[in-house]
Amino acid sequence: MAMWQFPVSSPVRSRAGLALVTNGAVRVGPILSIPLLLREMVIDPIDVIREAGVDPAIFDDPENTISFAAMGRLLNLCVARSGCPHFGLLVGQRGGISSLGVVGLLARHSPDIQTALHNIVLHLHLHDRGAVPTLAIQDGMAVLGYAIYQHAVAGTDQIYDGAMAIAFNLMKTLCGPGWLPTEVLFCHAEPVDREPYRRFFKMPLRFDSEQTALVFPAAWLDHPVHGADPQLRRILEIETEALKTLDKDDFVSQLRRVLRSLVVTGQASVEQVALLFAMHRRTLNRRLNVLGITFKQLLDETRFEIAQQLLRDTRMPVVDIAAALDYADTSAFTRAFRRWSGATPAAWRTALQRN
Repeated sequence: MAMWQFPVSSPVRSRAGLALVTNGAVRVGPILSIPLLLREMVIDPIDVIREAGVDPAIFDDPENTISFAAMGRLLNLCVARSGCPHFGLLVGQRGGISSLGVVGLLARHSPDIQTALHNIVLHLHLHDRGAVPTLAIQDGMAVLGYAIYQHAVAGTDQIYDGAMAIAFNLMKTLCGPGWLPTEVLFCHAEPVDREPYRRFFKMPLRFDSEQTALVFPAAWLDHPVHGADPQLRRILEIETEALKTLDKDDFVSQLRRVLRSLVVTGQASVEQVALLFAMHRRTLNRRLNVLGITFKQLLDETRFEIAQQLLRDTRMPVVDIAAALDYADTSAFTRAFRRWSGATPAAWRTALQRN
């Protein structure tokens, strides 16, 4: 029996009918294959989707939107009904660059790989308001990641698995069949059976990582995107700008998304944030003061959210989590976490496991 019944989302749309999603939601395009996968497993998709509290009609149009909470709940239920613990991975394998809507198309027709990925990082928030893509270059390696920032989402391991499969297919489309990552990272515990992951990615896998990402040689960023159409790119840029004019997201929400991306790549300074928003740091601080919040408060909140996710979903040692969040040492991280939660990281994790 269904616990809830949600109506199909009615996102704000541009003149071309493309969706601009609200906070905590995402276009249904990346999970459009769920009903088909369930049918292939001889499971009635309508029953499962309704039981998750989602209207099945949402899958009639990839531009419809679904909340992250509902998506995670649905993916968890699909795992339970199918007995397939890597269901999210299978969903992502059916996706690719077209799953990202107009943002994916803009990447497909960008002049080179770096521009394509920057377009995704800069614009995916128009279609995805529960997570952020990240791109960092470290020691000659590019790290293309995906980080969920929406609170209280079930099934994050399934969402991350699907996101990495989509990103893998996306990179194959942009770079050609010769592209392969050197490593695939997952910020969740290692599954009982690694074989489905090994078979799909065909590269070293690392679970219990501080982030979920594809790692590959940064030299690929300079490669041209074969088949890119400059005229179509200009049309897509206009459409993307039209979506941005519909975007009434507030300044603090934008800052939270940016910080979630910068923390996991070790660049979360007020100077870096000000640079991304094309303003002086004093201007940034003044805008925040008017809103009654400081940069340090936002940074602390973001670190706390990431710390909770890593403590909950991975087996990473506390010392490694402290390093990933750029604390000088474990004791500094422990003091901060106790201030946020009232418990040490180890005690918080133990209590969670008991529940």
